Amino acid sequence: MRLSKIKLSGFKSFVDPTSITFPSNLVGVVGPNGCGKSNVIDAVRWVMGESSASRLRGDSITDVIFKGSSSRKPIGAASVELLFDNSSSTIKGEYSKYNEISIRRAVSRDGISNYYLNGVRCRRKDITGIFLGTGLGPRSYSIIEQGMISRVIEAKPEEMRIFLEEAAGISKYKERRKETSTRINRTKENLDRLLDVIEEVDKQIKHLNRQAKTAERYKKMRHDERQLSANILALRIRNLESEKDLLNKQYTEKELILESEISEQRKIESEIENLRLDQSDKNDKFSEIQAQYYKIGSEISRLEQSIEYTNEIQERQKRDLENAISNEEEIQTIISQDKEKITNIESSLEELTPNIERVKLSESSSKESYQEADNSLKKWQSNWEAENIKNNELQKDISIESNQLENLQNRLKNLKENEKEIDKEIFSTDREALKQEIETSNIKFNESNVLLDNLKSEIEERSIEIRELREVENNLTIEINRKKKDLNEFESEHIKLIAMQDSSYNNSDNLNSWLKKNNFKKNKRIINDISVSEGWQTAVETVLGDYLGGIKIDSIQRAMDVSSSLKSGQVTFFNDINNEKNLNRANTLAEKVKNAPDAIYSILGNVFLSDSIDNAINMTDSLKAGESAITKNGIWISKDWVRISRGLDAEKDNAISREKQIQELDSKLKNLKINIDKDESSLSSAKNDLSIANKARDRLQERLPSLLSENIDIKNQKENLVIQLEQLEKNMIEGKNSIDAISNEVSLLEKKISEISSMIERYEKELDESDKQLNELNVQKTDIENELNRVRNQYEEDRTRYQEMQIQFEGKLTSKESASQNLERMQSQKTLFQSRKNEILEQIELNKQPLIDNKKLLEEQLHVKVDVEEKLNEARKLLDEVDSNINLQDQSRMEVERKIDKAKTSLAETKGDLLAIQGRKEGIDEQLSQTNFTYEELIDNLDESESLEDMNQNLEKLTNKINRLGPINLAAIDELESNTERKEYLDSQLEDLNSALSTLEGAIRKIDTETRSRFRETFNKVNSGFESLFPKLFGGGQAYMELIGNDLLTAGVTVMARPPGKRNSSINLLSGGEKALTAVALVFAIFELNPSPFCMLDEVDAPLDDTNVNRFCEIVDEMSKKVQFIFITHNKITMEMAKQLSGVTMQEPGVSRLVSVDIDEAIKLSET
Repeated sequence: MRLSKIKLSGFKSFVDPTSITFPSNLVGVVGPNGCGKSNVIDAVRWVMGESSASRLRGDSITDVIFKGSSSRKPIGAASVELLFDNSSSTIKGEYSKYNEISIRRAVSRDGISNYYLNGVRCRRKDITGIFLGTGLGPRSYSIIEQGMISRVIEAKPEEMRIFLEEAAGISKYKERRKETSTRINRTKENLDRLLDVIEEVDKQIKHLNRQAKTAERYKKMRHDERQLSANILALRIRNLESEKDLLNKQYTEKELILESEISEQRKIESEIENLRLDQSDKNDKFSEIQAQYYKIGSEISRLEQSIEYTNEIQERQKRDLENAISNEEEIQTIISQDKEKITNIESSLEELTPNIERVKLSESSSKESYQEADNSLKKWQSNWEAENIKNNELQKDISIESNQLENLQNRLKNLKENEKEIDKEIFSTDREALKQEIETSNIKFNESNVLLDNLKSEIEERSIEIRELREVENNLTIEINRKKKDLNEFESEHIKLIAMQDSSYNNSDNLNSWLKKNNFKKNKRIINDISVSEGWQTAVETVLGDYLGGIKIDSIQRAMDVSSSLKSGQVTFFNDINNEKNLNRANTLAEKVKNAPDAIYSILGNVFLSDSIDNAINMTDSLKAGESAITKNGIWISKDWVRISRGLDAEKDNAISREKQIQELDSKLKNLKINIDKDESSLSSAKNDLSIANKARDRLQERLPSLLSENIDIKNQKENLVIQLEQLEKNMIEGKNSIDAISNEVSLLEKKISEISSMIERYEKELDESDKQLNELNVQKTDIENELNRVRNQYEEDRTRYQEMQIQFEGKLTSKESASQNLERMQSQKTLFQSRKNEILEQIELNKQPLIDNKKLLEEQLHVKVDVEEKLNEARKLLDEVDSNINLQDQSRMEVERKIDKAKTSLAETKGDLLAIQGRKEGIDEQLSQTNFTYEELIDNLDESESLEDMNQNLEKLTNKINRLGPINLAAIDELESNTERKEYLDSQLEDLNSALSTLEGAIRKIDTETRSRFRETFNKVNSGFESLFPKLFGGGQAYMELIGNDLLTAGVTVMARPPGKRNSSINLLSGGEKALTAVALVFAIFELNPSPFCMLDEVDAPLDDTNVNRFCEIVDEMSKKVQFIFITHNKITMEMAKQLSGVTMQEPGVSRLVSVDIDEAIKLSET
């Protein structure tokens, strides 16, 4: 499998839809810094499920969406799709049949990501699951980004282990182990909870057993109490009925008195109504005069206000005239003052002009002197800074060389100590003792395996037996539950049908009691035995109606003898005589009926059959008296009448069909109960067998953990001893080589220390000369600064004097302009005030005549007001007389209303008493209905000698007995049964959980065993490849990996590397280029073991020189036969290795574009 194409749209700088093809195993991506090359690698990691925004160089996941540029707006979504060539079926499972696999991820601004696999939406887990064990993933060793080289080689042992796990393909085992561990924890939690529940249920069963016995006694006593309470209620109802009859008589008498008083009230209200009509007429006349009066008053008020307003205007105009004259005089005075001020300012300006010119010349001279002094200071500053930089550089060089000298001395000291430690380590361990321990461990391990295999075989046999028994149990349980569900549904339907059938008889409680009392309840009804031909049920029910509920008896005389005791209700009896062969008439409804009494046949024998309504209508002409015709759907017609039945379903809604369904359900319920009893017996037997098998398996499983633990301990001990022996032999060889290398390095370090010491002495001499030069420059600085201060002070003094005279001159000019403008403004205002004065004089003359006219009209209106006022007083007098008469009649009406209220109160009290009695009776009736007894039944059976007081005493005694029982749990009986069943169910659940826990723990052990085996094998192979690739990349040297820890499940991995000619004991002492090559060697060693489909390298060659780049390229070229490489680079040597080059440019700011070149095609074109 290899990556064939990437499609980007809206992802970071790739705003436009862009496709990047990878037709070969060596594809280079080039371009200037910042053009978006690394966004290609980010896109691949993002599609593979990367969820950390920081890993994608952003703050949030929506930062991958194009944010806009100077020429483009932001967009709302980003999408990346990877196309894989799977013709080699690298991806297994359901996708192995696809030659090409598409994986796409899209995100919108709301931060929601959607994943698609071959165009079908899926989960992130599905995407990561496909790549498990392939070496691919968002953070796998197959994608090496900028800075990741240093992180790989400097990774912690635990982090380095992750790379090897991915190469070993055990990441999927870790995932399974994690899921299994989670399930074990959940199972243990469920087991703890179940044990707590079982303990609690046991306690409840013991407690409920005692309560159930008490509840049985309580139920019997409560039944007696209900019977006695019902008798008391019936007696109270009879007493209330007597009281109610007496109150009804009183209520009728009081109603007559109330009607008489209401008649008198209506008579008075009629007289009041007539008076109110008269009052309305007089009130209208009064209102008319009053409106005239108000109108005249309003006119008088308006004239008075107009006169007053005119007087106020005249006063205001006089004041305005005086103000205008006064303002005109003030403005004339100001004009004279402004003219005099302008003359004085012009004289002062002529005196200032010569002095300003003289001061300006002096200021220019001082400024030139100041600039010369400032230039001298700047020149000194430049010299001083140059010398100071030289001084600082010397100090820096001395510091650097001193630090290097100190590091070299420390390194020399460490090397000598390491030499002693290695020498001591080589000869500190006994090899022969280790070999003897390994041999002993092998013998113990083989013996343990034999015992473990035998025990597992026995457990497996028991497990198979348990699974078979449990399957039988589950099947029986499912079947019983299904049948019980059917039973409940049938019983519910049966009860419903019986209730509907009973309701169709319309029997009252009184009638039911009578039937029961006279032993008619046991007799069958007509509907119980009658059989009707299919399709004619509706017709038969339409004709027979209530007769279907009739009761069959052996003699009508028996019913007549007891008929006098039936107080209310209706019932029909039929002689149970059946001679249907003699009574059936051809083509009548009697033909369609069987198993009915003769009386029914005589009724149906006069009803002829018709297949349609039209035929029935035609038959009416030939019908005799008492004969009729009917159709299947229940339209019953005679000469003089017709009965139509609509909306009934012949199969469901008629009583005959319901009776048939009831009989069928009775048969089904009986057979179902028999089958359930058989299945429950089989289930009990299966549970007993299962319990025996579980106990046998549990005894075997109790031995398994100790044997497994012992076996694993022996195996781990053996593996650790083997590893120690291998490591010991390797350390001895490496130790000898290390000692030689350390000796050579010590000689080089001593020579280097001597050279650096000489260099430091030379730098110190140059520093002393630089310090002397700086001191001389400091002396020159004082003289230059003094001269500069003197010239600056003179320049500031001349400039200040010039500015003051300039400001004085400008101020005089401004004052002159201000005075001239003020003069013009005052002259303009003088003209305005003169116009205002003339205007006011004209208005005063115009307002004199209207004032005289208004005063004359006011006198006329005052005379009219006096006449209207007299008419108003006369109308008010007549209106008061009518009001007085109405008040007298109102008093009479109020007296009658008081009498009516009194009568109503009395009537309401009587009615209230009636309602109270009725309410009490209804309350007692409600209580009685809850006892399931009827009033008529209780009264008939009540002893006349018993009194209400005696009954209450008996009830009190019975209640005291019940109270002495204490708190009663009536649900204890049902709860006891329910908890007993629950206990049995919980016990079976406990067995299932224990079995599941054992299975899961076994799965964990298998996963751990497989993980150890695969990791050990992978570690050895990668280490071997690393040891062989390292010298190829470095042209020599040595490197290997070590395990940190004894347990292969958790042991970390560390890398040890020694380039040629060096004896570094720590990876951190390598240079950047050496670390990069070491990381490449490690990654390629992993690839040799488990080649991932492709590898992406982001400027991995950046820290390498040309020699090492050539070695790097040789390895990549060799590996490209197995692995597809996509690399980002700026190095020309690496570019030459590529078969295709894809250039990323950014001609438009913020927008990346792609330019691709096929190197092989280009060479062919150049050759032609």
